[in-house]
Amino acid sequence: MVGTPSYDYIVIGSGSAGAIVAARLSEDKSVSVLLIEAGGSDKNIFIKMPTALGIPMNTKKFNWGFKSEPERFLNDRIMNCPRGRVLGGSSSINGMVYVRGNPFDFDEWEMLGANGWNFKNCLPYFKRVENHKIKNSMYTGNEGAVSISGGNNMKNPLYNAFIDAAIEAGYEKTEDYNGYQQEGFGQKFMNVDSGVRASTSHSYLNPIKQRKNLTILSKSLVKKIIFNNKKASSVELIRNNKNYSIYSNKEIILSAGSIGSPHILQVSGVGCRKKLKSAGIQVIHDLPGVGENLQDHLEFNFQYQCKQPITLNSQISLFKKMKIGIEWIITKKGLGASNHFEACGFIRSKAGVKWPDIQYHFLPGAITYDGTVAFAGHGFQVHVGYNKPTSRGSITATSSDIRVHPKIQFNYLSTESDRAGFRASVRLTREIMQQKSMKPFLGHAIQPSDNIQSDDEIDEFIKNSVDSAYHPCGTCKIGKGNNAVVDENLKVHGINGLRVIDSSVFPSIPNGNLNAPTMMLAERGADIIKNKLLNPDKKVNIYLNKNWQNSQK
Repeated sequence: MVGTPSYDYIVIGSGSAGAIVAARLSEDKSVSVLLIEAGGSDKNIFIKMPTALGIPMNTKKFNWGFKSEPERFLNDRIMNCPRGRVLGGSSSINGMVYVRGNPFDFDEWEMLGANGWNFKNCLPYFKRVENHKIKNSMYTGNEGAVSISGGNNMKNPLYNAFIDAAIEAGYEKTEDYNGYQQEGFGQKFMNVDSGVRASTSHSYLNPIKQRKNLTILSKSLVKKIIFNNKKASSVELIRNNKNYSIYSNKEIILSAGSIGSPHILQVSGVGCRKKLKSAGIQVIHDLPGVGENLQDHLEFNFQYQCKQPITLNSQISLFKKMKIGIEWIITKKGLGASNHFEACGFIRSKAGVKWPDIQYHFLPGAITYDGTVAFAGHGFQVHVGYNKPTSRGSITATSSDIRVHPKIQFNYLSTESDRAGFRASVRLTREIMQQKSMKPFLGHAIQPSDNIQSDDEIDEFIKNSVDSAYHPCGTCKIGKGNNAVVDENLKVHGINGLRVIDSSVFPSIPNGNLNAPTMMLAERGADIIKNKLLNPDKKVNIYLNKNWQNSQK
């Protein structure tokens, strides 16, 4: 960089949101767009190969390596919080599971103060994201940037056995959990494009990286945003061990994620006055909600031995991994082309719950996130999580230096309703697994042990076994009032020329994985900036279980 460059729009972060915002804004040839990414290239075989998802997630080169403070209600465990530090951000290291969330989740957003962010307004933007290879209906998109597929389309018989068992237990089958009816069990979809991870870098940036009005600046760490009379005017960054200032002619868009965005705001002097002063940060604007309202999904694995030698556990040897990799390199097919989460379910934890708050991922193997087998022999596992937590945490800067990680406190399971939700998850899952369709496969329970039965025993098991699903959100929430950070147009309250567009603005966490709603939010956020919103889908209906007030099923 020579001199003091300026751009019309500066987008900070190239992840699930930032890549999309930069791509959409740069469609206008009359404006200049700068996209800043702290990490480097995503051109890596382990990022591209779906089955290798555990490797980039656990690789320092691609991951910020955040960790929580000791979590009081998890027996003081320190939890990993991987976030992508690479082109594509967390979409380059995540599990590629494509779940929008329940339609009522977005109606809930509007009730919480996110005016205009109801489901019928959001649906056109979900559809704009999608190039769905399997489903074609008024609820799906088939011409979007992100390919949605089914991996190997449930070839392993365990997938259908799990779905059939759930139906035998009294649940419904859903043909498309992202469409009319989320509640029920069925095939799961993933953002995989012809066997390759469909990150936002792959889907949005690669096709347009030659645009003359788009500059992508990787390996560049934003130090802070500079303000002039409470207008965001420039960005200070470090690149190649040198400091630079880059000016914005129109707006700065912060898309650094649910940890990065509040942290950058705080280090820049926007946040709770008391906390900023405690960290030695000069206060520019007192905005107490920055970093508050932190939410996340927890999950744990039911693991069982399998009576039949048909699981992924047989594919873990070095030789077989090499064989899978070679097949994928040559054909982009086979076991390497799937994340292996090909069946799923969404249920309600109890009567009186309006829409599902428990989510299932089924895996035909007993394998940890780092790719190791959980035990000798054949096995499978069911990932289950209570997905509408009431526990809230925070992100807090402890230094004026952006390189010092913030304090992350989730306060997992701090409420009785969250603990009760996980107890229900244990008992309802056991009921499903004991159905007729699972009998030919169901061996000894590895975890939780069948001996774990009482509330206290289940609570203790959950405290020691639960892990993050890596879905932090909510730390710059949309709305009004003292705890809100952005308005319905994603503008930071009390600041001009600055928006936040990423999952940090979610007022509440959806019942599902967060990549899809984050991409939707970015598509709609870019249109808000361009002042050309799509019309809502007013004719679509939303499934509501007719017995929801009186029955759990």
